[in-house]
Amino acid sequence: MSLIGFLVLTALVIAMGTQSTARYEAEKRAASAPRPRHAAPEPTSRQAATAA
Repeated sequence: MSLIGFLVLTALVIAMGTQSTARYEAEKRAASAPRPRHAAPEPTSRQAATAA
């Protein structure tokens, strides 16, 4: 019985660690992603046609 409890707890710790690591990696990837230099949206073809 104690062996089953040990295995269940070990599986729980592994599952929690895997989720935590995946979340950390996703946040790290998002932080290092290149950001656009300006936040203004690109003009659409309609806006470009009326501006010309």
